[in-house]
Amino acid sequence: MTKLSRRVFLQGAALSSLSVNSVASAKMGRTENVFDFVVAGAGHNSLITAAYLAKAGFSVLVLEGRPTIGGGCKTAEVCMPGFKEDLCSTVHGFIQSNPVISKNELDLFDYGLEYIDPDPIMHTSFADKASITMWHDIDRTYAEYAKFSRTDADTFRQLVDEYKAYNAAKSSGSSIPNSAVWRRRFAMSGYDLVNATFESPYIRSFHLAQGRFSSIPGAHPKTGSQLFTAIRHQVKGRPMPKGGSGMLPTALGRVIEANGGVIQTNMPVAQLIIEQGRCVGVECTDGSQYRARKSVVSTIHIKHLLDMAPKKLWGDDFRENVRLLQPEHAMFAFHYAVSEPPRFELADGSTIAPTESALLSSPERILLADYEHASGELNLDDLPLQIVCPSIADPTRAPAGKHTLKILGNLPYQLKEGPRHWDNIKEDVAAKVFDGFRKFCPNLTEDKILGKFLQSPVDIERMNPAMWRGSVHAVAYGAAQVGDMRPVPDWAEYRMPIPGLYQTGSCTAPGGSVRGQPGRDAAIAVLKDHGSSIEEAISKSVGMKL
Repeated sequence: MTKLSRRVFLQGAALSSLSVNSVASAKMGRTENVFDFVVAGAGHNSLITAAYLAKAGFSVLVLEGRPTIGGGCKTAEVCMPGFKEDLCSTVHGFIQSNPVISKNELDLFDYGLEYIDPDPIMHTSFADKASITMWHDIDRTYAEYAKFSRTDADTFRQLVDEYKAYNAAKSSGSSIPNSAVWRRRFAMSGYDLVNATFESPYIRSFHLAQGRFSSIPGAHPKTGSQLFTAIRHQVKGRPMPKGGSGMLPTALGRVIEANGGVIQTNMPVAQLIIEQGRCVGVECTDGSQYRARKSVVSTIHIKHLLDMAPKKLWGDDFRENVRLLQPEHAMFAFHYAVSEPPRFELADGSTIAPTESALLSSPERILLADYEHASGELNLDDLPLQIVCPSIADPTRAPAGKHTLKILGNLPYQLKEGPRHWDNIKEDVAAKVFDGFRKFCPNLTEDKILGKFLQSPVDIERMNPAMWRGSVHAVAYGAAQVGDMRPVPDWAEYRMPIPGLYQTGSCTAPGGSVRGQPGRDAAIAVLKDHGSSIEEAISKSVGMKL
């Protein structure tokens, strides 16, 4: 096992998440390749679990199959040197309410993590140059809604107040005001709820455009919460890490290392080691074995994990539940290094250059998504898009005066010609998508594009096998797979059917996105089962900080 000093570790971590072969070995009396806990996979959730375990005084090994840690939180210079592109997530909204961040339980802000909250928060333009811009100043946002409907603007303000009261009640454990209304809202489809709530098609589109960031179409039952995605953005903003999404796993890696943990990259886990019906370690693709005195924690996608141990150990019901899981709508991500940011043309002839924008031509366009997903047909007309230009708010991501640009959307993974056909058409699809986007931002002529890096749904799966079939939130597709319907619901306390094995990450409740709750909650369960607690872990301070 190659060992690196802490200095080299930190230099490697600062580049793009963490890209090293190993870090300094834990000096906690362990024998080589034997640890208290072995963590399979280094997404942000498993890194959070590992960080708490390490802080609690346990010896911890994290094995990552890819060259860099982070899972869906990776930043790399893939277009051109000096342009730091987020390969998947950019916004870290959900995790802000997690005590990992809100209480700085892991001291991440002492290890280089810093957040920026752009203003404006969100922008949507339409083909006729009508537009809606959301600002941190709610009165400015109200005025944007009122351009189309004073009634809708009043409804929006009322919903903001209701949303705040709802969250306050949930956080305190109090009774939720108008709980019957909330239950009905969440049982409806997003499409039905926005149509029942707002009269303006522009405002309906504005809400559905942001609701579809989850890669679940708003036509589905129980997607009514998509109306409140924009409300949440108004209340909580859209924070993103300074320096790139990869700064979160970088800080987590530093915490793990400072507390004696070990991280090894380029070490894909191939099998679980089972002895007397219990998981006691893992074997990597190169044949090396790593044993856990106490337990193994996995963040490997559940579809792949089931192949790593004998079928009989999982149980028939569990295997059938996993078999029935379906991928959410697959995502593409087209990255560009550009010489200027996208500037949206407005009705009055002026322009606006927001950090983030969402495009949806009409509420009804979202209804086509399921057909396209099921048929494998590509329909690039008025394709709903998410556009992120983080360098507007964070100039550290690009050379002076230059910018990073990412265009995201959903297109079928399973094309009629087969998934591999993506390799033949990716360049052409990206060009057509960019041309459609450029109708709103004509300043982005070809000469403004300095470099590009294109990820089809198949490329996204290749980058991270946990993003099964291009679904970046793991298994968030439909009401039958969210919350307690996930393979490992919260009431199971992250324990798998095989003793000695825990699961965290987006296959567990409450699910995907950069929220960190599966990681922290898994740590609570594991620590409780092994005679410790999260309070004990966070009370300890080991190692040096930056």
